[in-house]
Amino acid sequence: MAKIFAITTKDNPYDPFDQFEQWYNFDTVKGYNSAGYLARLARTSDALSPAENEQEIEAAIDEIIRLDFMDIYRKVTREVSDEEFEEWAPGEPA
Repeated sequence: MAKIFAITTKDNPYDPFDQFEQWYNFDTVKGYNSAGYLARLARTSDALSPAENEQEIEAAIDEIIRLDFMDIYRKVTREVSDEEFEEWAPGEPA
């Protein structure tokens, strides 16, 4: 089993894992642009393993929450099988 992480806002009623399109639309309309914010902070790379990339994503989410002076963000976690993890975080080091 592995853990995957996502960021969301406290007012977003959609699940970023299961309802990504609705989650993304809500987030964008509200002007949060959480996916872009996370992408700017997460130091992911094709040279890293999926597990290492997920660690980078979690660290970036934690940093966003640490800097969140408006108290709008929260981290969501899901435990998935190893097979689901590979689908969620594809790619192997080159």
